[in-house]
Amino acid sequence: MLSYPSTIPLSSRTLNHLADRIRAHRNQRRFRWRRLAPGRQALLALAHLRNGDTYTRLAAGFEIGVATAWRYVQEAIVLLAAAAENLATAMRRIRQLAYAILDGTLIPIDRVADQKPYYSGKHKKHGVNVQVVADAAGRLVWASPALPGSTHDLTAARVHGIIDALTTTDVMTFADKGYQGARGSVRTPFKRRRFRPKLSRRQKTVNRANARIRARGERAIATLKTWKILTKLRCCPRRATAIVQAILVLHHIEANRYAG
Repeated sequence: MLSYPSTIPLSSRTLNHLADRIRAHRNQRRFRWRRLAPGRQALLALAHLRNGDTYTRLAAGFEIGVATAWRYVQEAIVLLAAAAENLATAMRRIRQLAYAILDGTLIPIDRVADQKPYYSGKHKKHGVNVQVVADAAGRLVWASPALPGSTHDLTAARVHGIIDALTTTDVMTFADKGYQGARGSVRTPFKRRRFRPKLSRRQKTVNRANARIRARGERAIATLKTWKILTKLRCCPRRATAIVQAILVLHHIEANRYAG
């Protein structure tokens, strides 16, 4: 088998943070011996999450079995996901923002046995729905647990309690037309409806301003999807939430924001 050197576009701070968590977990469980040292296991997990390397490639590169590679990656994901913030904790920072941007994204998945709930008619593919909150600069602040891809964005935001949380803390939030009817502090564009007058000049101006603000929120979604594992999840959809939460923790450490 041929091999070649590769890189992971992450800092050593992120690697050391994950390695420390793995080391603490091993000491707590009193593991006597593992095939990989904590630093190597952390590197293995980051290669999978950031570069999207398959378990077969990781097993060959780290000279371990495929089952061992899977177990090590899943262990790292669980440890990271346990440190992820819930919405209530994230709202302590969100309420300090000038305004927030709310948007939803579909993370593609392989077909599953019960396909209908995960099929998104909007995107014409199977996936899971994740709600993303960004700040005024388009930086990723928080990402929600995953719901089946057929879930409407407004429904997903209500299920997670995002609309109520933003309204209670009176945070001005900009969102697209998919969130019309959210009310509260959520601001959406005006929508042209059949058999009704065309949008006025003022309404069109408001829509353009809303679109310019929401465009910054697309950066947060793009940031989330720089983790190649999210290009297409090839695992049980129920594991999607833990993967997204693990990535959110790593992203904050890498950005050196909200860490600690």
